[in-house]
Amino acid sequence: MLDRLRDRREPWDLVIIGGGATGMGVAVDAASRGFDVLLLEQSDFGKGTSTRSTKLVHGGVRYLKQGNVSLVMEALRERGTLLQNAPHLVSDLQFIVPNYVWWEAPFYGVGMKVYDVLAGRYRFGKSRNLSVEETIARLPNIERDGLRGGVLYHDGQFDDARLLVNLAQTAVEQGAVLVNYARVGAVLKNGAGFVDGVRIHEIEGDAELEARARVVVNATGPFTDAVRRMDDPAVRPMIAPSQGVHVTLAREFLAGDSAIMVPRTSDGRVLFAVPWHGHVIVGTTDTPLDTVSLEPRATDEEIDFILETAVQYLVKDPTRDDVLSVFAGIRPLVKKMGEEENTAELSRDHTIEVSHSGLITIAGGKWTTYRNMAEDCVDHAITIGDLEERPCVTKTLRIHGHTRDADRFGALSWYGADATAVQSLIDSRDDYAQRLHADLPYRAGEVVWAAKHEMARTVDDYLSRRSRTTFLNARAGIAMAPTVAQLLAEALGRNEAWIDAQVKTYRELASGYLVGGAERALAS
Repeated sequence: MLDRLRDRREPWDLVIIGGGATGMGVAVDAASRGFDVLLLEQSDFGKGTSTRSTKLVHGGVRYLKQGNVSLVMEALRERGTLLQNAPHLVSDLQFIVPNYVWWEAPFYGVGMKVYDVLAGRYRFGKSRNLSVEETIARLPNIERDGLRGGVLYHDGQFDDARLLVNLAQTAVEQGAVLVNYARVGAVLKNGAGFVDGVRIHEIEGDAELEARARVVVNATGPFTDAVRRMDDPAVRPMIAPSQGVHVTLAREFLAGDSAIMVPRTSDGRVLFAVPWHGHVIVGTTDTPLDTVSLEPRATDEEIDFILETAVQYLVKDPTRDDVLSVFAGIRPLVKKMGEEENTAELSRDHTIEVSHSGLITIAGGKWTTYRNMAEDCVDHAITIGDLEERPCVTKTLRIHGHTRDADRFGALSWYGADATAVQSLIDSRDDYAQRLHADLPYRAGEVVWAAKHEMARTVDDYLSRRSRTTFLNARAGIAMAPTVAQLLAEALGRNEAWIDAQVKTYRELASGYLVGGAERALAS
């Protein structure tokens, strides 16, 4: 990829800044239309917001309350499209809204019926009211004191980081050039003052590069305004960053195959308890932020809020000692002129802005609607860059790994169609078959696969995004780090000093995912 970037003499049709869901979606859309595409990511693909979600491809039940029916319908359609294009990653999940007050069943039941109607042929399954006995059968760990029943509905679940990796592979298959650890430090302009490229710092090689383009797209999520200021230092901020926190618990806290949805918490948000990769993810919060970073940290108040809310609905009360990992993500919400900055109420619609100098910024939105957002953005890019009109093809474009029988691959099912090749690599050496940790399913050969086929460059890349170790069990990640570093060093040609530095860096990072932080990391 770096060779193709360095050797390029002609302007790219599109240069995309940002390698999260939005940027990667734009890359797939533009490349599949036949445009020359370069995507640049300052860290690893999905390092920020896009791999820190609640792991749901959801239709947006909560947006019905806001009256945003168009967003709900868009999300439901896109949810169906994603299931069609990536069936190895998207699955149907039953959600139950437990009822403890007499009016909740009819109230939420009617809302779910509206949800079913809006979903139409994209519906995953029909909603219905549940008796107390049915609710307990599906949620054996639900708090029974005062329980009056529940409302069942269906929504989608996925693995955000794995989808992002597969989108990157899809973009490459369509001809795009993607480079992680390539930070854009400036946007370049021609003599008429129009943006026509970017200046890049290639971090691994410590090299300065330039890339010219007919269109530059800013898809940097929480860092949107920083890139906009490269174009115009006086520009008014458009992002109201909000932090969402999740905690990971052992599966024993939520037996059964259903998730819990609490429709309204004390801060006005929805709270989910979701089974995921043999664990339970509980969240989320909504905390306005003044600054953004690649590694946001949960506050004690956010952790306590989630646990205190969970205690109201679970028989076994989770405590801070039960938290296997805690992770925070930043929502890049778009604020409108004069809009109240209550981030729980800000719209999740996406926004496209074109500056006076032609920089295209796409912000807002959510994972479920990434494809539609990308289509809208590329349509704008065609106009701004005077590119040839070419139709969008992503509604039916199969995402890398596409297969409808992934379950037959067992622990490797999330690789989809790649699972057979991954298994062959694991089988090629005895040590590649070794489990990296007794509490998790990942094997040594998967680290080598990630380095050779998924552009993993660091221990964090593998443990956080090529596998989901950091988010599932941070202490296990710390224990795995030396082995992972050794395997990566062998695959990438690194030395012992690199191994030591990687282990140290990862341990410091992972300590932030433990309740108690560095002290817990050192004790482990």
